[in-house]
Amino acid sequence: MRRRSRLLVWLALCLSLVLLAHAVAVAARADSEAFCPDLDANGRIDVVDVMQVAAHLGSADPLYDLDRNGTVAQSDVVWIALCWRQQPAATRRVNVPYFTSAIRPPETAIFWFGALDATRNSADVRVGYNDRELYLRLAAFDRRLWYDTTPTATDLTAWDAATVYLDLDGNTGAAPDANSFRVTGQLNWWETPRTPWQAAAQGNGVGWVAATFPFTLTTSWRGNAPNDAVDDSGWELRLRLPFSSLGLSSPPPTGTIWGLGIALHDRDDAAGTPIADQTWPPTLNPNQPASWGQMAFGVPTYTPPSAVPGATVIVRHQLDGAVVVDGAVGGGFNCSEGHDFWEGWGDLNYGGQGDFNIQNQFDVADRPCFSRAYLTFPLTAIPPGRVVLSATLTLHQFGNSDPSQARPSFIQVLTVAEAWDEATLTWNRAPLASENIGGAWVDPLPAFPGWPGVPRTWDVSRATAEAYARGAPLRLALYSADVDYHSGKYFVSSDTGDWNATARPTLRVLWGTPAGH
Repeated sequence: MRRRSRLLVWLALCLSLVLLAHAVAVAARADSEAFCPDLDANGRIDVVDVMQVAAHLGSADPLYDLDRNGTVAQSDVVWIALCWRQQPAATRRVNVPYFTSAIRPPETAIFWFGALDATRNSADVRVGYNDRELYLRLAAFDRRLWYDTTPTATDLTAWDAATVYLDLDGNTGAAPDANSFRVTGQLNWWETPRTPWQAAAQGNGVGWVAATFPFTLTTSWRGNAPNDAVDDSGWELRLRLPFSSLGLSSPPPTGTIWGLGIALHDRDDAAGTPIADQTWPPTLNPNQPASWGQMAFGVPTYTPPSAVPGATVIVRHQLDGAVVVDGAVGGGFNCSEGHDFWEGWGDLNYGGQGDFNIQNQFDVADRPCFSRAYLTFPLTAIPPGRVVLSATLTLHQFGNSDPSQARPSFIQVLTVAEAWDEATLTWNRAPLASENIGGAWVDPLPAFPGWPGVPRTWDVSRATAEAYARGAPLRLALYSADVDYHSGKYFVSSDTGDWNATARPTLRVLWGTPAGH
């Protein structure tokens, strides 16, 4: 028995050394396209690349024979998976929806950044495009509004303003070049034309130089009034940028990736006390496009790999021992009544609450009501070595804001890379989204429907496949790009009592066995 145990230990050690050597080799060669290829050419190595290699097991296709031994084998799947894991943290990306005619703001992609207190600002950003132009709207929650009544192009960012950075080559390069564009817009009040409060620039291979190209930029504000010491609510910037202004005769083809960065500039007093910019992504360096995020044209769909269907796994809190964690941030159900918005709202925690609200709208004066949700599902119930064929998220809706005025909401699902703790989750602590993956319309309820509520379902196949292939839990955020008032939609959380267990957020995953296994 003792001899057999020593043999097993020896075998385990040998296997560990082989895997370690393989991982070290991949790490050493991770910067080599030959060894870590981006097979689907989407700008990063991800679950799709892993599945493409797995789908060619047994073939002699040199594109997928990564170790060049003549046959696509399990070692090649391990290789590309390790390449994936060796990459730096995934670049933040917004997948921009296409509109055949007028851009509909409630269906534009939404993401957020910044933090909120008496000095710092938080922002929501909506993005969409059609055949003519790119549309971007930034809504800033800002306690004090200040703008320059006699602006100059050199100090626009010393006041309440925002800068949008675009790179047609993607988020690559050590300096802005001729395919890099910058638009800055400062807040103003009644003055027209507002040309002095905005400026454009283009890269020259070293930095930025002033440029002239057509775009439409407007701003508006909510609160007492700019340029005083009385608290306000915030302001918005809307940018419409024709593709022709960037030298394009049509919108980029679906799947094209541009570099995108945003900086929110702030001023809270006449003296101009320095306040740090809030940026998306947080790594943003305005002069290094490689530090920016990504903007992909079109919202990707999921095509499952060839596989033999296996079974459907249902993941729900306390079902078969699963631990599903969820939480909400923002104003909750009562717009954070009783809490000061500028001192404490951003740090409210709703851990353990049996329900949550998802709410947004255009009017920043109603910012205390904004609310988004986070959910984390374990994927350990899916057997190892399988692939995800499809996955859905189901929430049960039991109510909404004023039923007499509520309208349908397009609630979006976004992935989250970072882990979070329900007990400490707040607006200011919550992770940013990695990327948006889709959405679903949720109608208002005219009255309480009775428990467990009305099921609402989202397709989360691609996000689930990627998380499973990484060996990670599925981490999601839900938010809307609503325009209308009374947009809140109320859902049951995982913390509801066992009497209502069927209403808890539920993930259904159909898995399969890859063809050829």
